[in-house]
Amino acid sequence: MASKKKVPAMNTSSTADIAFLLLCYFLMTTTMGSQTGLSRRLPPMPDPNQKVEDQKVNRRNIIVVKINSADRLIAGNEQVEVSQLKDKIKEFLTNPNDDPSLPEKAMTEVENYGQYAVSKGVISLQNDRGTSYRAYIAVQNELVRAIDELRDDFCRQTWGKPYENLTEDQQKVVRDCIPQNISEAEPKDVSKK
Repeated sequence: MASKKKVPAMNTSSTADIAFLLLCYFLMTTTMGSQTGLSRRLPPMPDPNQKVEDQKVNRRNIIVVKINSADRLIAGNEQVEVSQLKDKIKEFLTNPNDDPSLPEKAMTEVENYGQYAVSKGVISLQNDRGTSYRAYIAVQNELVRAIDELRDDFCRQTWGKPYENLTEDQQKVVRDCIPQNISEAEPKDVSKK
């Protein structure tokens, strides 16, 4: 009869402890790359002692951008594609031919720059509750891209370099000369009407 040969075994009692410690280490040191959303700079909080005044905005100074539940886009009074929105907004804000149906410009004294004709244009974004998130983000991106391109053009004409390469004071001048006036209305449920 053959005798049973003992196979040497490795002590694995501490392996589970080591695996647990490694798991804890990686969970604590790893960041999840799921930061999505829109980066927007909110206006500063108003002074609580400040009187609230109704601000009347001339109708020609507002362009209404609507997205319906079928993700169709209307800018002003005409239906446009998302790819056309940026150019329409740039034309609206700059009013290159002083069109009386486009926004007024006000000569404003900009600190560290001087006099500049600042557009009084306001972009009013309205969407339906059934609007897809993809269409909403695409429209938001085009609106911001239009303003960013206007600011970048201004920077290159004035200082010969892009907005990112400017000093903080120069960037403030650009923001004062080309403000980002986007008003967003609460979504409406058009399908119930």
